[in-house]
Amino acid sequence: MRSLSNTLALLKQFRTHPVDPSRESHLSEFEAFGPNPGQLEAKVHVPSRVIPRPALVVVLHGCTQTASSYDTGSGWSRLADDYGFVVLFPQQTRSNNANLCFNWFQPNDMARGDGEALSIRQMVETAEARYDIDTSRVYITGLSAGGAMANVMLATYPEVFAGGAIIAGLPYGTAHTIPQAFDRMRAQGIPDTNTLQKLLRSASKTTGPWPAISVWQGTQDMTVNSANADAIVDQWLGVVETRGSPRVDQPTSRLERRVWVNANGEERLQLYRVKGMGHGTPIDAKSGYGRAGPYMLDVGISSTEEIAKSFGVAAPSLRQVNPGVATDVAIPKARSNDNPSPKGPADGIRRTIEDALRAAGLMR
Repeated sequence: MRSLSNTLALLKQFRTHPVDPSRESHLSEFEAFGPNPGQLEAKVHVPSRVIPRPALVVVLHGCTQTASSYDTGSGWSRLADDYGFVVLFPQQTRSNNANLCFNWFQPNDMARGDGEALSIRQMVETAEARYDIDTSRVYITGLSAGGAMANVMLATYPEVFAGGAIIAGLPYGTAHTIPQAFDRMRAQGIPDTNTLQKLLRSASKTTGPWPAISVWQGTQDMTVNSANADAIVDQWLGVVETRGSPRVDQPTSRLERRVWVNANGEERLQLYRVKGMGHGTPIDAKSGYGRAGPYMLDVGISSTEEIAKSFGVAAPSLRQVNPGVATDVAIPKARSNDNPSPKGPADGIRRTIEDALRAAGLMR
């Protein structure tokens, strides 16, 4: 058992940042979605021009963030405007977690049919009916605690999701207390591959088909050790149908991508490593999607766009297009960068965060 003083020291990493009120107006309230045993809130974005039977993307914010601040940083609602899909944003409350972290490690919140996991399932079910969603095109993504919670949802309700993207998250079922959660974040006590895969299989009675999974991780993440990304991949390799060794490519000098495909050549599991990036969601402010800020890192790579492409809700990149296969995804008009963001190295962002924590007396 980690000592109380050490646990409190680790908790210093999580302190709320002030939220710009102007960022809170671009999403709509999503209410009356069921009994809500996890006592969560939710926001939604429905484009003014939504395609018939649209896809649904569920987006989970990280600690110290809100649905709106994460959307502003990641650009999901702006991407939805261009492609006509619906975005659902579950939101944590301070009564559940003072730092607005989803409780991915609490036994009653990470189990199928209970707590926060069931609340998110109820949100999805309500959104499917309310917006005439194509239920075969429901996806989920999240950052950090939100990434870990996205993995909870993929593990406990795999039949609900066609795919998921986990950014700086953690493998399912490996922690049940706050000290254990911090240990796993630092890659201490991560179970072996066999145990990881058993934990995933025991999360539901589903035997397949399983959702396609992508995992994103910065190589210099000092909050969630990159060993967790490997553990997530090992966990899902136990159930996702793959064939042979992964294909490795390098789309940019900073990005390495490993891809596992099935017998039909379809990508079922992906691991993205962003070289030199710390803890956060990789964005490319020049793309017009997203804005740099705490845990939203402008590294010239838009994970939002790449994830949306892998989900099939945005125009596929050249490496994903099969010759002769038509796509019904509309190509958006060119977007000017009318949402500029400050640029700077990731370590500058980290210094800003640390300075704020020191000012609050939560970091020495």
